[in-house]
Amino acid sequence: MRLTVFTDISLRIVMRLAVAEEGELLTTRVVADMLAVPYTHAAKAVARLSELGLVEARRGRGGGMRLSEAGRRASVGGIVRALEGADDVVGCEDAPPCPLRAACRLRAVLRQAQEAFYASLDGVTVEALVTAPTGPVLLSLTSLAHPPEGTSGTTS
Repeated sequence: MRLTVFTDISLRIVMRLAVAEEGELLTTRVVADMLAVPYTHAAKAVARLSELGLVEARRGRGGGMRLSEAGRRASVGGIVRALEGADDVVGCEDAPPCPLRAACRLRAVLRQAQEAFYASLDGVTVEALVTAPTGPVLLSLTSLAHPPEGTSGTTS
């Protein structure tokens, strides 16, 4: 099973926010830059994560985002289900519809495999994803808009 780019970006954002320091607010632009994803994609992901109650976001001066307590405790399986939806793995009803759909067993087997995939992610929390070595790598990511202290943020 392959996750959508939207889900991939959303999970990366959640992971980066999970290692933010207490009280640290990051902007969508800074996180998008750190994770090397387009700002527009990150903004859509943040909006959806906010709707799900995983991210708390404030707009305007002094705004930013942080992972909610629910987001910190969330299972990866739950997040992926919410972002990917419950669509079938195969498009039996696509145009034109599959001629085997009335008597096919493949759809049920693939649905079962999809649920097994999600179930394997259910036991993994966001906090577990960001333990070493991942957490330190996430913390080392920098934004060109906000370079680490002692650097100018420009490239030679």
